[in-house]
Amino acid sequence: MVQKTNYQDEFEREHRQSLYKSPSDDIQDKIVEVILFSCGLVSVLTTIGIIVIIFQVTWEFFQKVPVNKFLFDTQWTPLFADQHFGIWPLVNGTLLTTAIAMLVAVPLGLCSAIYLSEYAQPKVAAILRPAVELLAGIPTVVNGYFALLFLTPLLRNVLPLEIFNALSAGVMMGVMIIPTVGSISLDAISSVPRSLREGAYGLGLTKLEALLRIVLPAALSGIIASIILGISRAVGETMTVLIAAGQQPKLTVNPMESIETMTAYMAQISGGDSPRNSINYDTLYAVGAVLFLITLALNIFSHWFANRFKEKYE
Repeated sequence: MVQKTNYQDEFEREHRQSLYKSPSDDIQDKIVEVILFSCGLVSVLTTIGIIVIIFQVTWEFFQKVPVNKFLFDTQWTPLFADQHFGIWPLVNGTLLTTAIAMLVAVPLGLCSAIYLSEYAQPKVAAILRPAVELLAGIPTVVNGYFALLFLTPLLRNVLPLEIFNALSAGVMMGVMIIPTVGSISLDAISSVPRSLREGAYGLGLTKLEALLRIVLPAALSGIIASIILGISRAVGETMTVLIAAGQQPKLTVNPMESIETMTAYMAQISGGDSPRNSINYDTLYAVGAVLFLITLALNIFSHWFANRFKEKYE
């Protein structure tokens, strides 16, 4: 009994000591808090600075070019003597290559996630998942030259493609985005509680029926988030479309033709000698502002959709 009391006294003494903080401990906590806050503040201030500079120069651009010409003109030739500033050919090229990329990435990425989560043996999944994610580590400039020098000649054997075309660039972008869609979708599907699957099997559903009716709807928010993240990745891709898609801004839905995307135009301008306050320099930021608004809208929609359906299935 005495021994038990001694243990209790020792425990209480150690507990009181753990609750006591010396002034030096408080100072250390404050220093760590300030450092962590500063790290978070750097990213916020950097984002704010980028936004301010983009829209400041964009405002200067619209002092020189009327908004109606930017929004309603169907030609984009700011580098030529006959200057036109219609943004839609660049938006068209961006959306065309993005659509092709997602037609490739969504089925392949989602099917790979379903297989690794529901059908693959653990040892097989442990090998295949890193192999799929390895695609994300290939430099985009390598993918661009692969599309131009291998994929385009291969497709030209069966399709009348131009040397630079949206189809090869879009397909290659889709292959690049497979790890993004597949990895996030795999995490979303794996996070569905096992009890939902077992309940479906107990009701007599097959594995495929349980997958289509229970698992995928429950993981829908994560799957949609992966798709939207893949779209954002495709919209912002630069080197692949710059190398494989060409630099001819057109209003076309024909993937066999050469087109130009917003990011490709920005790379073209930033790589040349464009004096500050020149019209060419200002167009770089005007296109960048449109690209920023598109990606911002995608992220807002992704956040809203994920929260909306996450509440439904929790």
